Amino acid sequence: MAIFAHPDDVDFGCSGTIASWTAEGTHVTYCVLTSGQKGTHDPKMTAAKMAATREREQRAAGEAVGVKGFVFLGHQDGELEATMKLRGEVCRVIREHRPDLVFTNDPWGHYQIHPDHRVAGWAALDGIIAARDHLFFPEQLKGGKLRKHRVGHVLLFGSRDPNAWFDISGTIDKKIDALSAHVSQVGGRRGFAGRMRWWAKNTGSAWDLGAAEAFRYIELG
Repeated sequence: MAIFAHPDDVDFGCSGTIASWTAEGTHVTYCVLTSGQKGTHDPKMTAAKMAATREREQRAAGEAVGVKGFVFLGHQDGELEATMKLRGEVCRVIREHRPDLVFTNDPWGHYQIHPDHRVAGWAALDGIIAARDHLFFPEQLKGGKLRKHRVGHVLLFGSRDPNAWFDISGTIDKKIDALSAHVSQVGGRRGFAGRMRWWAKNTGSAWDLGAAEAFRYIELG
């Protein structure tokens, strides 16, 4: 599962790795915390129309890399706060989908000025801890439809302190296809694909990889 702030965050951060894993049969679900409804410079665009556009774009981007599941929590873009309500929502999603591994924004990222990115990382990590113990949000477990769930592994994208690199040489084209699905965000940018290839090549250069994505890996006991 990937838990992230805005439609397109996951595609910049880890869609090449996800494409590699789905090709091997891994089931991936995206959990998008906000609708990204403020991501426009068009004065005629409404928040509702922008939210609908970005959900369509994220579904198309996910499908481009083999993602099968989507959860849209619909929070306001730019207004995420690390509340118990949000933690409970993320906890419920984890208990429903029961992922072995979670990708999310690195909340410790140096000089990360976007509040939604910081909060998304905290909400994901806090939700992971809550989901594993029955006394957190016990009302979710009544009736037996949901059970507590322990996530074993976390990969933080956008980290300035990575300790794991994944070769995406075979899926960089899929990553670019996924990013290109976000027409409202990257449409019309000249040289965009070339910049993404350069970024991936630069990320992999330390390990002699033609293209890579880097993460901070956390193993949970």
